[in-house]
Amino acid sequence: MDFRTTVERAQLLKKLHAEHKPLVLPTVWDVWSARTAVAAGFPALTVGSHPLADSRGADDHEGQTFEEVLAAVRGITDSVDVPVSVDLEAGYGQRPADLVAGLTEAGGVGLNLEDTVHSDGGRMRSTQEHADFIAGLRAAADDAGIPVWVNGRTDLFQNAGKAADVLDEAIERLKAMEQAGADSVYPVSIQDDDDLLTAVIAAVAIPVNTTAHPVRHDLERFRRLGVGRITYGPLLQFAMTDAMKEMLAPWAP
Repeated sequence: MDFRTTVERAQLLKKLHAEHKPLVLPTVWDVWSARTAVAAGFPALTVGSHPLADSRGADDHEGQTFEEVLAAVRGITDSVDVPVSVDLEAGYGQRPADLVAGLTEAGGVGLNLEDTVHSDGGRMRSTQEHADFIAGLRAAADDAGIPVWVNGRTDLFQNAGKAADVLDEAIERLKAMEQAGADSVYPVSIQDDDDLLTAVIAAVAIPVNTTAHPVRHDLERFRRLGVGRITYGPLLQFAMTDAMKEMLAPWAP
């Protein structure tokens, strides 16, 4: 297998985002799921914190250490010759430079960074605090000479009683992340709302990431709305869990 260098994988991930409208990144959690997704024809992958935690018997929301996550990522990047992005939650208490160094040393070339700090009581970073963290990631990647793809996530919609009520604040957060150097932005929990998706897509000039269920959602709908990037979060693993239960049920005592 002709494995690319980390820089080459990072450059390829950037190229794929430009070429695919949207770019679908299957969310994987181990070597088997990564190899299966590549065999299905996908040119890049992302590792999700929730499915990775479930696969290891750990809790999501930074229930794993940064070192444990990197060890799992290294196994995946060593097994496939495609770019791999990684959900790094809120950063596991690491500095931006340490996150980028650990990620790239493990072979990862993209990252997802959210604004809910579960290791600090589940507080949400302010707009400026999160933008500053994104800027730190961008600077660290530039210093390393690796064009790491930074996907800036906000949980504002997810935490709101009514998502539409926080649209203006969410757009402010997304714009701040864009200005800080994010390559794409990820407002979670609005994948079923056409109006909210349309509004956030119109507000920024970089790709907007949405969560999708591989069975229940429609790729063409997301393409029509202008979504630039699709990941599955834990939903691919959930769908496979449902399918496995259905297959096994007739054999159960």
